[in-house]
Amino acid sequence: MFLLLPFDSLVVNLLGISITVLFTLLLVFIIVPAIFGVSFGIRKVYMKTLLKVFQWATLRIERGAKEKNHPLYKPYVNGIIAKEPTSLEEEIKEIRRSGSGKALDTPEFELSDIFYFCRKGIETIMDDEVTKRFSAEELESWNLLSRTNYNFQYISLRLTVLWGLGVLIRYCFLLPLRIALAFTGISLLVTGTTVVGYLPNGRCKEFLSKHVHLMCYRICVRALTAIITYHDRENRPRNGGICVANHTSPIDVIILASDGYYAMVGQIHGGLMGVIQRAMVKACPHVWFERSEVKDRHLVARRLTEHVQDKSKLPILIFPEGTCINNTSVMMFKKGSFEIGATVYPVAIKYDPQFGDAFWNSSKYGMVTYLLRMMTSWAIVCSVWYLPPMTRQPEEDAVQFANRVKSAIARQGGLVDLLWDGGLKREKVKDTFKEEQQKLYSKMIVGNHEDRSRS
Repeated sequence: MFLLLPFDSLVVNLLGISITVLFTLLLVFIIVPAIFGVSFGIRKVYMKTLLKVFQWATLRIERGAKEKNHPLYKPYVNGIIAKEPTSLEEEIKEIRRSGSGKALDTPEFELSDIFYFCRKGIETIMDDEVTKRFSAEELESWNLLSRTNYNFQYISLRLTVLWGLGVLIRYCFLLPLRIALAFTGISLLVTGTTVVGYLPNGRCKEFLSKHVHLMCYRICVRALTAIITYHDRENRPRNGGICVANHTSPIDVIILASDGYYAMVGQIHGGLMGVIQRAMVKACPHVWFERSEVKDRHLVARRLTEHVQDKSKLPILIFPEGTCINNTSVMMFKKGSFEIGATVYPVAIKYDPQFGDAFWNSSKYGMVTYLLRMMTSWAIVCSVWYLPPMTRQPEEDAVQFANRVKSAIARQGGLVDLLWDGGLKREKVKDTFKEEQQKLYSKMIVGNHEDRSRS
């Protein structure tokens, strides 16, 4: 037993030295640069190295698939059915022209009109624009995060070894490192905002609060090995305005808050999230709602209006879609944040899925599972565009203004602009959508009757 003591002492000493070296490296290369908002370029070198590995692996897969005569990719497309942007009336007239001998302006109902609605129904079932926005975006190359890509049936020994090595790196090195960084960032955020909260209101408190928030969010960004490119920073949101962005992931907040200072809006939570919220609101005027208050639209609108009317308060950060979309499109914006008359600062966020899929499918993964997937991915790579500020025009209502902002975000981010409500992820289609088509058809028939009676 006594002979083992020197060996045990050696192991303890080596373990202590390893932990000391690890925390020294974290402090020098990650935490200190995050505090001052600088970067040594290590993440970009890491990303370029990964790209070369992915390219080699993809070429090797393609060669193996070609030798085995196996189909390799299912390319991602926005739709599987070609659709022309025509109106209901034009399409029904085309059906009547090809299958009926009656005049095209006949006001009576024709049996052939049914084919239009049958075809539209089948197209919707075959090419569902809503459901496919809540599944992971299909990749055209292997990123070593999964053993195979879609419809792939061949893998070589070298690629299998490479995949196994990647698992060891991600779970045995990157995961502990990222957990340590996330713990550091969250701890500093709670401690720093609590201390700043005891200071009297003034420029000193505002200055310290801003830099504490930025420092902690930047550490959390590094906990995800996030590589972010910000464009047009001169358009960053200003006090008294509302920042609206497309929503892919809960980490959208961290991505934006690591480059700007925002007032958050959300529901009060319990547990760890509640501790963070209570600490943050002491240092900064965030807008938190009780669970019972969230459903009161008038109360929410009044609180937001009071906030933006004070030009000294921070811009509010809002994601009007209300749910996470899979980084391929932008869905309907809720009109509430566009009714209060504030200047809107649109922001487009686009992730690169080949390093890690940032989309949170809340119907499939819980928050803990999702965060584990994020922290075991290679990196989170994204681009952020700050668009010029927009204001509501005199002739616009809130819905039209929301759609104009949404279209600008979709156009800048290269995303598909959809009119559907993201709430359809969990709910049935509203009756108003069905009634709209009924009204269009009846208007066509009734309108023809009215025109004929006038003549």
